[in-house]
This record gives sequence, C-alpha cells and structure tokens, in this order.
Amino acid sequence: YCLAVYDLWTVLLLCDGQPLLLLSAGIDPACSEYSLSFFHSGGVQEFTESLAGLKRRKREWVIPPIYFPENHRGPFPNEMVQIKSSHAKETKMIFSITGEGADKPPVGLFTINKTTGWLSVTKPLDRETKDKYVVRDFNSATDGEVKEGPMEIILCVIDQNDNMPIFTQNPFLGSVPEASLKVTATDGDDPETDNADIRYSIISQDPPQPDPHMFAINSITGGIRVNSDGLDRENYPEYTLLIKAADLAGNGLVSTGTAVITVTDSNDHAPQFEKTMYTTSVPENKVGAVVVKLPVTDGDEPQSPAWIAKFRIISGNNGGFFAINTGPNKQEGIITTVKVLQSLIVHSAGVAENEVPFANPLQTSTATVIVNVQDVNEAPVFDPEEQIISKPEDLEVGTELTVYTATDPDTARVQIVTYRVSSEDPAGWVSVDRDTGLIRVKSSMDRESPFVKDGKYKVLILAVDDVPATGTGTLVIELEDVNDNAPVIEEREITVCNKDPVTVLVSVTDKDGPSFAAPFTVELQGESRIHWTARMNESKTGIILALNTALKKGEYSVVLRVFDSGLHFQDNTIRASVHDCAGEELQYMNNYFLYFTFFLMMHFPLCTPLYMSKCSQTPLLLNIFYIQLFKVSLVAERGTIEHPQFFKINILIYLLKRKLYIFIKYILIVKFHSSNFYKTTPTSPRERV
Repeated sequence: YCLAVYDLWTVLLLCDGQPLLLLSAGIDPACSEYSLSFFHSGGVQEFTESLAGLKRRKREWVIPPIYFPENHRGPFPNEMVQIKSSHAKETKMIFSITGEGADKPPVGLFTINKTTGWLSVTKPLDRETKDKYVVRDFNSATDGEVKEGPMEIILCVIDQNDNMPIFTQNPFLGSVPEASLKVTATDGDDPETDNADIRYSIISQDPPQPDPHMFAINSITGGIRVNSDGLDRENYPEYTLLIKAADLAGNGLVSTGTAVITVTDSNDHAPQFEKTMYTTSVPENKVGAVVVKLPVTDGDEPQSPAWIAKFRIISGNNGGFFAINTGPNKQEGIITTVKVLQSLIVHSAGVAENEVPFANPLQTSTATVIVNVQDVNEAPVFDPEEQIISKPEDLEVGTELTVYTATDPDTARVQIVTYRVSSEDPAGWVSVDRDTGLIRVKSSMDRESPFVKDGKYKVLILAVDDVPATGTGTLVIELEDVNDNAPVIEEREITVCNKDPVTVLVSVTDKDGPSFAAPFTVELQGESRIHWTARMNESKTGIILALNTALKKGEYSVVLRVFDSGLHFQDNTIRASVHDCAGEELQYMNNYFLYFTFFLMMHFPLCTPLYMSKCSQTPLLLNIFYIQLFKVSLVAERGTIEHPQFFKINILIYLLKRKLYIFIKYILIVKFHSSNFYKTTPTSPRERV
C-alpha cells in the first residue's frame, strides 16, 4: 500500500453526512492502491476505511451514430463512413466488423475494406423492416498485435415517405341519429416524422341531397359529424362518403376509403291520441277492471324506442285509484282500477310520450277520460271481521252472549240488514236475533266437546241485505272451563287371589282441564271398606286397590268414591273376581295363557295349508305332558321350510308357590311331500345332517 499525503486528497462532507473523496493532485503511477483513514469530528463517531486505488486504463474510441437513408438507389456497395486508427501512422492496420448485418443476419448487408477502413452498405435499407443496426469494429496491426480495442458503431436508417396511409377498415360502417362516426388510417413510416402525419378530408357524398355538405370530418382525428340540418331517414336512409387520407400533413401519399352512414330514426314525432276525450263506466267495487284503452299513432320507425309509447296520468288521480300501462301492441295506453271506487264521476287526464326523449322539443299529446262509477250492491261488512268473546261453558240456555252487527257500504240506497247463523255451527249452541244481531245460548255448551278446539268454539254469522248480498263474520267463543266432570275409573273389572293377594292399580281420568282434574283422592264406600283398602299412587292419578280379607271365590262389587282437585266426586263401582289361588299365580296363569293363545294364532295359518295340501302322509301331532321342577321360561324353536319341518314349543307354566312347575311340551312334526316341496332321499352325508 502507498501512504497518501494530505495535499493529494480532498474530503468533502455531503448533506447526508457521507464523505466525498476528491483527487486534488497527481498520483504515483507505481501505486495501484492507497490506504486512507478518515476521522469524523462530530464528537460521537469515529471510523476508518480502506479504499482501492485508481487504476489507469486505455481510452476507448466513441463515435456518434451514423445515419443513412432508406431506399437509396446506389450504386452498391455504397460507402457510408471511413474508420481510422490513431496507430495508422506507425504501422499498417487491418479493419474488420462483426454484428448485425455483418456476420449475423442479415449477413453481408454491411462490409468494411480491411485496409482503408471504409464501411459500406451492399443493398437498399428499409426502415420499416429494421430501423437500427449495431456492429463492432476491430483494428489490429499487420503483425497480429492488437493495438486498439473494439469500437461500437450504430447505423440508423433515415425514414423516407415510402408508405401511403392505409385505412384500418374499408368501408367504415356507422349510424348517425344526430352525429358521430370516426374513421382512422395508419402509416408505416416513422411516426416521429411528417411521413406518418395523416390528414383526412371528404372527397364526395352520395346522395348529395338535401345538402352536398351534410357531413364534415375532423382533418386530424377523422371524426365525422353531421354538418347540416335536414337528415331525413324516410327519404335518405343511407349516405356513402369517399374519404381521403394523406400523409405529410395532407401533402404526401394519398389513400382513399369509404364510410357508409345509416341514418337512424330519431324521436322527431310525438305520439298522438286518436281522440282527445273519452267517456266510460266502471263498477265501483271491481279492482283491476279495464277502464278504457287509449290508442295513439306515431310517425317514427315502428318498434323502435322512438315509436314505442308510454303513458302517465297527469291529473285527476289524487286518490291513486287508477293506473295506466302500455298495451301489448306498444301503441295504446290501458287505464285500470287499483282501488275500490266510490259512486261518482272522475275526470282524469293522461299524456303520451316515448321510451326515449324527443330529438327536439315537441308538443306532447293529451287526452281526457271521464269515468262514471257505477253503483253496485255490496254485501254488509262485519266490524270486526272476527269477534272474540270469553264465556263460562256452563251458561244457561237463553243467556245473552254478545251483539254482532254489520253495516252496508251502499250509501246511495237504503237497505235493511238481517242476521242468521250459518250451517257452520256444528254443535248448534247459539242463536242470533234476526233484526238486532243479538246472540244467545241456544243449547248447553261443553268445553270438552269434540267441536271445541284449543278451548275455542267458532260460529259463522251471516248478514243479508235486501238484494240480497251476504256478508260473513266469525264469532269465536273462548269457553272458560268449569268443574262439570267427575273423575272416572277406567278399569271396571279386576281379578285377584284370595290368599296373599297382590295389589291392583287402576287409573283415573277427568275430562275437565288441569285446573279441575288431578290430584285425585279416593274413599271406599259401604261394605267395601271392610274387605278392601284403597290409596292413591305417588302421582295422584291412579288408585292402588288391595284385598285384605280372605274372601271366598266369587264376584264382588267394590265401590270407590273419587274426588278431583275441586272436590267434585263420583262413585265408581268395580267388579272384582276372587279366585282360590295365592299371590301372583293367577297373573302368571293369565300371562301364559296369552302366550299359548298367541302361539296357536301364529302357527295355525301355517299348519292348515300343510294339512290341506296333497301330501303322501298326513301330519303327525304328538302331545307329551310331563312335570318337571324348573325355572320359569318360554322357549320357541322353529325350523326352516327348505327341509322337512320340525316345530317345537316349550312352555313352562308356574302353578304353585312351592315351586312346582308343569312343563308342557308340544312337538309338532309335519312331514309332507308335494310337487313344490318334494325332496328325494339325501345321498350325501352332508344332506342327511
């Protein structure tokens, strides 16, 4: 490293605090690197850096771009520029080039004289194909020693006006309701020169009527607009314009194109009502009725937005009773009612317009409609339509319930309204006064009746005027529950043993609502208190009845007085069958009897067809009875129908408390042979199993 002296370098402190190193004197050629230390005196930082020294390099030649026009007529090769070397005075130099147009495509477009350094082009250039080429020049001495490094040469092609404007489409198609169509052309020349500066103009107009200058074109943008009044679609629906596009700002090469302009219909005709006054009639109570249809005519193109009519009511519809809409043929307005009208004369005025605005201010057409509202007999109306009252269910016959009346909306006539109960009084509980609408109890009501739903009974009341017209109203009677039903025991027959009898549970019901039902209480009556005991279960909805005396076998009546929560009671008599048995024996006997009966019912239909079928042998029924001490069980086994059938049923019946059992075993063996189920004698051991 070489140590730098203070006079050799200058250090500047930039705004952002970074040091800038400047060389203020010559450097020692023998030194390629310098080591420098910088001390920042800000009081808070101090740092040292090592910087690489500057190395001397040879200076390279740089020449400006070389410009050569396109479409040059020659002769070729044509010399463009001469490359010279600063060493040519000392030794003989050899020149060569490489790059685009030299040894790279397009190969051979440029050549260089290896001794003189003249760079030549071998054929005409086309800027639209390629506007710039880059080649590199290499200079070396004849003895092979390279004296200079490569030099880059940029060859730029100068544009010539060799392309005329081309319209982007031909013809241009457009339409002008009022204005506007744009034509465009492109030019392949350099867009930065006048060679591509295009100007537009109109050469001719076909047809020339009603004005030969109906259209004008913007010379720069190509926008076409209507230049004169008088476009008439009915007489001149289409125009063809011959357009010229010229470059060099209109003074160069010329191209022509056409623009076909269709004159579309503008809304220059207002729809007109065929008549300005209409008189019609409509029923007063009919909503959605067609009041009148208002046809119009329009001179614009049929089915176009300028021809389709739309309507609005401009006066006489303050109550919003009417609406007007365009009819299906688009050339009539249909006025309909949207509310119930009153008997009067209505004056309404309507206006006809189009779907699109008028091209120019036009006088709209109006028509006046006089609507005579016809009086129609209307049915009386109950208010409210459904009247709800609450009454106890035990009201006496003839008790007044309510007055339910209707009014007749026909104010123009005087009518008498009468009342009656419709057939929708399923229980026949009410009657209504014909003249006053006073409703009374006709027969006793019952909240527990099947005609009462959710505690409510509904009656349809009719109001009839003189014509007659009938109105309906619904009377809803909410029946308040009273304690008019006593508790009832469901099971009226029981069976018990006279030795060690078990208790019997019987259930209690009450048709009244929850307020007058459970919890229940019970009392034995008469001699029943001597031999029986009765108490309520935990839920107070069932009675636990027990025999506490060893009665003889026979039939006995047990009288139970049951009270509901409102202390409304009723005596219920139960028939008790007492048998000579102990504990639950009778119950088991009953249960197994049911099992056996069920078995016979299930298998009898199966056995009967087998017995009735054409078999070679009749069914064989073996009954074997024997007694065996065993636990209570019921076993049923059945074979399949694919092989000779074996049906077994083992029934164990518990008879005595001392654990004596009778085991009754029925074995039903049915062997049958028929055309459908016939089986040959098994031949294999597997089939014999």
